Amino acid sequence: MMNERFMTILGWLATFTAVCMYVSYLEQINLNLNGVKGGLIQPLATAINCCLWFCYGLFKEKRDMPIIFANSPGVVLGIIAFLTAI
Repeated sequence: MMNERFMTILGWLATFTAVCMYVSYLEQINLNLNGVKGGLIQPLATAINCCLWFCYGLFKEKRDMPIIFANSPGVVLGIIAFLTAI
């Protein structure tokens, strides 16, 4: 059985790596704004997926802060990447 401390550390490590992944959208947003348009589907799917996970973490009986923090940048940056790619 996994102990609670290990699961907490694992959750925050996963949060850190998820945020790093979503921050990579900054480069795509910059390219979009400079005329090198990227695809629309991936950032839109990211925004929707992260929004669902954000809501899941927020509305659980006991809020799941790693899930909320991990998916917040994906919602914002996914939407921005989508809008700048239009």
